[in-house]
Amino acid sequence: MSRANAPTLEDVARLAGVSTASISRALNDPDKVAKPTRDKIEKAIDALGYTPNFGGRALASNRTNTVGAIIPTMANAMFASGVQAFQEVLSEAGVNLLLATTGYDPEQELRQIKALIAHGADGLMLIGDARPQTTRDFLDKRRIPHVISWCFQPEASPVHVGFDNRAAAYAAMQRVLALGHRRIAMICGVRAGNDRAGDRLDGVTAAIADFGQGAELIQVTEARYRLEFGGDAFEAIMSHTPRPTVIMCGNDVLAAGALKRARELGIDVPGTVSLVGFDDIGLASVVTPPLATVRVPQIEMGRAAARLLLARLGGQNGDGPVELHTEFMPRASLAPPAPDSP
Repeated sequence: MSRANAPTLEDVARLAGVSTASISRALNDPDKVAKPTRDKIEKAIDALGYTPNFGGRALASNRTNTVGAIIPTMANAMFASGVQAFQEVLSEAGVNLLLATTGYDPEQELRQIKALIAHGADGLMLIGDARPQTTRDFLDKRRIPHVISWCFQPEASPVHVGFDNRAAAYAAMQRVLALGHRRIAMICGVRAGNDRAGDRLDGVTAAIADFGQGAELIQVTEARYRLEFGGDAFEAIMSHTPRPTVIMCGNDVLAAGALKRARELGIDVPGTVSLVGFDDIGLASVVTPPLATVRVPQIEMGRAAARLLLARLGGQNGDGPVELHTEFMPRASLAPPAPDSP
């Protein structure tokens, strides 16, 4: 059915035998309409397939009850649980979600921000702190309510909901060093436009420096977050000598790609080299061997981000900043180094 032929408010009113004002009240403030009248209206709406004109309602209230979430990628599962939890809390509040991606491109992020605002988004959830000043200025000048998630710093602003990537990587590296590893390599994400990747590398580097005792970060390779790139980085690292006894990976996708390539090359994990991931997506616990990794509180983070954004949309500051904590998951891909490791 074309929009021109779609059922109207007047059509519902005629079928239900009530005024259009009663229907508007039933849709916008149902508690003020008697239940028998609401029942007649609902039956008429169902019979006609009527959809309320939210655009008109938005003009009247200056609100669309829609927010946007702009994430780097939907190509893997690292953001899936958090965004799902974010959407569920919004839905309970009667708020709809529009989703966009940036491909880790800060210019694309600004384009998506402008597009979502143009489509009526009342507020936004953004990922990470790495963005140009032009984007920050746009958000400030337009006074767009927003929250920033997946990152947290000691000096975090009230809009932050996330975890300290540097501290999480530092703690994971401490666990690795305690097992006896001294030759460490890292496959990190591409750091340009991605503060989380940079913070994780910084955490690993700082933990090694603080530990001393001959521990050394012997190789660092950047790779885009795809299985094949994790595999390529693993193969390049293992082609050099001395080989590391453990490879830290910027996320579980890179670690799973490294694990797959190790199997193809006949390199034993963890007998020859251990692997450690980051995020604890579902894949991490089902590969063989299961990946030691850092569990990120994705669900809690998504819920907290939604609650904070809803508060800001309501003109309140909310409880921000909100710091959540990670947990190290010691699985079978991590073991002490072999005594005769070359």
